[in-house]
Amino acid sequence: MSWEAQTVIFYVMVFCCAFLGLQVIMGMGLEVRRRVQHANQRQKQQNKKVTTEEILAKMRHDRGLNKEGYLRGLNYIIGKAVMQSGLPIGPHAIYPITLVSGLLGAVGVYTVTQDIQKTTLAFIISTLLPVWYVRRSIKKRRNKAAKQLPEALEVIIRSLKAGHPVSVAMSLVGREMPDPIGSEFGMASDEIGFGGTVSAAIQRLADRVGQDDFNLFAAMIRLQEKTGGNLAELLQSNSETIRSRQRMRLKVKASSSEGRMSALILNAAPIGLFFMIKTVAPDFYGDVSDNPLLQQTFIGIIIWMIIGNIIMRKMINFKI
Repeated sequence: MSWEAQTVIFYVMVFCCAFLGLQVIMGMGLEVRRRVQHANQRQKQQNKKVTTEEILAKMRHDRGLNKEGYLRGLNYIIGKAVMQSGLPIGPHAIYPITLVSGLLGAVGVYTVTQDIQKTTLAFIISTLLPVWYVRRSIKKRRNKAAKQLPEALEVIIRSLKAGHPVSVAMSLVGREMPDPIGSEFGMASDEIGFGGTVSAAIQRLADRVGQDDFNLFAAMIRLQEKTGGNLAELLQSNSETIRSRQRMRLKVKASSSEGRMSALILNAAPIGLFFMIKTVAPDFYGDVSDNPLLQQTFIGIIIWMIIGNIIMRKMINFKI
């Protein structure tokens, strides 16, 4: 074998060793990060050597709940949205946040354009941004909690079969599982420990999450509390039902993926074409850009696009 071939093989081996070493280091870092993330917010509070009662009171306050675990605030709908988003901003902080966001957007646009109409539009959009973020946080948190629920039920089932009471089984979920479901079940186990009933604690948990599978779980707990029966077997049946519902949701999502992609293309194509023309030929609309008819036409196009988006969303949005 020639010296050049040996040199190439040597460099290839050095590259492979460096690549494998980097993969090992990255894997170790991801494992450490995964272990750190496994501790939920309630566990972090417990590590600070705070009493369980103080932890429960603080978590309720951060979610906009009163001392009894019920909503408080100026508006029930907004308070419920903040509670289900999981954002620790309390019941009243959303109001100054939206106002400050609107003022900052309006001041920024007015400083650049000196246009009252654009400033007003910027104020409205900037005011709605925190509301959009809260709604996005609700959807993200619900989806994550729904994926975690079957695993949490399996933990409770194994704990009940081992002879533990319900409160201990729920506290095990709160200790071992990450957020959002870890802190939620931890709060429910604390409420049971302070004298609340299992059905009331689970119903508050379902209200805090706001997802249909949790409402099904709460209804099953209420039924078992009234009629009796083997709770572990009922939870096993409930877990299988929830997994079946989740599989059906995934099938529906896969079936409607073509419609979602079509909607994305139909929305992106005209917008992308408009900006491409403005970039390639800036004077293409120069002669008619000030024409009121063209401006009204653009407004009509935007309205029709919004109507089309609403119709397409209704066609591909299925609830299971």
